[in-house]
Amino acid sequence: MAGVYISYPFCSQKCSFCNFASGVFPRELQIEYEKALLAEVRRHKWDWKPDTIYLGGGTPSHMDPALLHRLLHSIPGRPWREATIEAAPGSLTQELADHWRESGINRVSLGVQSFVTDELRQMGRKHTADTVAADCALLRGAGMENLNIDLIAGLPGQTAESWSESLDWIERLEPPHISIYIFEIDEDSRLGLEVVNGGLRYGAGKLPSDELTTELYETAVDRLAALGIERYEISNFAEPGMESLHNLKYWKLEPYAGFGADAHSFDGENRISNVETALEYVNRWREGRGPLNDTTPACPGEERFFVGLRLLSGIQPTTDEWRKYAEPIQRFVDSGLLERDGTVLKLTRRGVLLSNEVFQEFVHS
Repeated sequence: MAGVYISYPFCSQKCSFCNFASGVFPRELQIEYEKALLAEVRRHKWDWKPDTIYLGGGTPSHMDPALLHRLLHSIPGRPWREATIEAAPGSLTQELADHWRESGINRVSLGVQSFVTDELRQMGRKHTADTVAADCALLRGAGMENLNIDLIAGLPGQTAESWSESLDWIERLEPPHISIYIFEIDEDSRLGLEVVNGGLRYGAGKLPSDELTTELYETAVDRLAALGIERYEISNFAEPGMESLHNLKYWKLEPYAGFGADAHSFDGENRISNVETALEYVNRWREGRGPLNDTTPACPGEERFFVGLRLLSGIQPTTDEWRKYAEPIQRFVDSGLLERDGTVLKLTRRGVLLSNEVFQEFVHS
């Protein structure tokens, strides 16, 4: 079964760590974008019924409930096995949660990033740990138990003690799914660009060392495992049976259709991308043109190693793949980064930490 991704790139603020094509835009652009998005969804030829939906951003929890209702009622397959919406802590109300449930949403991903006030303020976030606790209680009261909380390891000023505080809150709130991302330095975020340029804004001078960031991540792996929350993908942890069904499609190379600015699709043979910015997306719609930006053939063998190995369960290479990649596979097995379990190949615990080094060996090999 295929999935659906809907991009809503509008936020009330642009966080310093964010490297997505999202941000604070004029209200007029947001109104036009919503019209264009609804038109793209309704124009789609539904020759299939999706079983998962994911609304990402940006901050789709800021989407007008009436628009969300129209969007979701334009997509076949109700009730979906999983329908996720990303939400900013502090933006929820009982009325909104009830509307989400009635519209078919059954999973909420909270962009918490940290439970420590100083770290949140450094990023420009306004919520507190108590805000997140109140949101979790509200959502559960509305009948939505399937919750995810995002955390970031490697934020400015983060220490082993402050990270432990965030993990204490995870233990207290008991979400069934956790995503833990390691902050990456790149020029697509304000913080990353500041680090690249040697500046000090946004706490760029207070980033923890790579060694400490690795220690924070490994601490989370152990603490979550002790709670019965197992790592099933490099950045994702869940109670048994609570894995993200939609995101698993990406890692298992299953098809999905993307709608909105900077959305991507995969039909099993081709990778398809929409134009990146909200403005260009709207301009295309105004001109009566589609949002398609690029289509490239997929490389199933190469992608299986690059994407599939992110899953801790590993992949089952074909006979040809074992032969084609024999040299790098054996080298990584010998160095303790990969392990072979019968016909299955997977990352070791150490291999997870050096996964990019492993993956690049299978790109254009």
